[in-house]
Amino acid sequence: MSYVCNIKLSNMIKSEVFDKELQELATFAKVISHPARLAILKYLAETKTCISGDISDMLPLSRTTVSQHLKELRDMGLIHGEIDGLKINYCLCGTCIAQKLELFERFFGKIKDVDVDCRYESRCI
Repeated sequence: MSYVCNIKLSNMIKSEVFDKELQELATFAKVISHPARLAILKYLAETKTCISGDISDMLPLSRTTVSQHLKELRDMGLIHGEIDGLKINYCLCGTCIAQKLELFERFFGKIKDVDVDCRYESRCI
């Protein structure tokens, strides 16, 4: 599979020169790159149920900030938020999470299985 498309670059956004799978993987990585978003996912997983009410009570962040993180997770499809009166019920979306993890596994599986003889390999942080 080719990671770079053969297209003219003059009027394109730089990320568009990469194939769809790499773009999707990068977007997913960006969404999960914030510790608050990971904490929200972890909390929802630990509760094993939909959370009705204010998730900001369990994070050391303002409600506005938590709301912005929830929006990022919703936009990526990792969680669902359904309005129930004055509250929103938040749930993990297992199907979407599985699809995104499969993307990571496919990509990093190809990289980790490469037989490289590199004297600098022990410098991995």
